[in-house]
Amino acid sequence: MSQIDRVDIEISALLGRCSLPVRQLLRMGRGAVIPLDAGEDDEVWILANGRPIARGEIIIQGDRVAISVTRPADIHDYLAAA
Repeated sequence: MSQIDRVDIEISALLGRCSLPVRQLLRMGRGAVIPLDAGEDDEVWILANGRPIARGEIIIQGDRVAISVTRPADIHDYLAAA
């Protein structure tokens, strides 16, 4: 096994963002809905160790959710959306 095979990378998908007051967050309970700045057809950000590496679309496979990579990430777009 090569050294590269031993390196773990955390992959995450960012669906959208939201800014709200802490007071509102603390009042939320079970079933609360947090509105995001994304629509159902928007691409998601794919992050590797918290850094954007690609964009993708959500794919539903039976009872599983997956992400299909559509293009490389543009760091400037990512930072502008923050």
